[in-house]
This record gives sequence, structure tokens and C-alpha cells, in this order.
Amino acid sequence: MQRGGSRVPMPTRSSTLSLRPGRLLALASAGLVPQPARAEDPEKPYRIEADGTVDWYTYNGYRRYHSDCHVCHGPDGLGSSFGPALADSLKVLSREQFLETVANGKQDLSNSQFRKMPAFGTNPNVMCFIDDIYAYLEARSDGAIGRGPPEKIAPKPQEAKDREASCMPGN
Repeated sequence: MQRGGSRVPMPTRSSTLSLRPGRLLALASAGLVPQPARAEDPEKPYRIEADGTVDWYTYNGYRRYHSDCHVCHGPDGLGSSFGPALADSLKVLSREQFLETVANGKQDLSNSQFRKMPAFGTNPNVMCFIDDIYAYLEARSDGAIGRGPPEKIAPKPQEAKDREASCMPGN
């Protein structure tokens, strides 16, 4: 996607950033966001234990999704008249395509409709937790978790507390 005539690079799963207060907006506008470190199957961004316990990051993705994304994309990623069902979209979109669309927005023009998704690249509530949102939507897309909030949630790890404090100072 283009922003101001230049391509915004998207973060990779292996990139890690330590944010200091005041640097977030500059980093987010450059497409750089913190990446949570997780011990998990490298193919899946979420972890669900045999007893149904959902990892903290996926639960946080649920929270963040329902804070900003569900207004257009419907509860639980199921879509609405304003935006597509992201639980279905992630069956065909790569992680990089998802990140690029969220950061830079998107316009779809056709003979019968016009859809425009705003860019969230400077919204810290989205960009600081984009991997968590992706993990939640991927789990929904794979059918690994159902609708509504997870019933069992793993405790919030210290690294998640530290990331939130560095990304959202004052909260």
C-alpha cells in the first residue's frame, strides 16, 4: 500500500522493538510495531491448551478487536454491511497483506459499491497490539475458538505488561 507516495514497510514476526514514550507514533507511521515473543507452534500465532485455555495474546486480540474493529467488521470477525468477515478473509490473506491493510487502509471500487477502510497505522490501540488482533482472527478463521469471549484465559505474562506499558504510557 502507498502512503504519501512511499511504500510503508511491514514488520516481520522476528522483528522486536523496545518502545520509549513519544516514539510510538513515529514508529507506527513507519509501519514498525512491537512484536510479542511467544513460545508456540511457529505456524500458528495463537495457543489454545487442551483444556480450552486461550493464551493471553489471543485474548487481548479479542479485546482489542472488539474495541476498534468490530464496529465495521462485526462481532467475532463475522462481517457486517460495512466490512467483510475477517474470519473468512484470513483464509486467503497473508499476514503481511492483513498488516498492510490495517496500517494503510484500503479502497474497493466496483460498479455497485464503494468501500473504504481507514488507515490505523497511527492508532496505538490497534498497532501496538496488531499481532494480538491477528492471532485472535486467525484462531477464529481456523475454528480454534468460538464466538464471544474465551472462557479460560492464561495469565497476562510480564512481557505483555511491559509491552503495554512501553506502548501505552500512562495506562
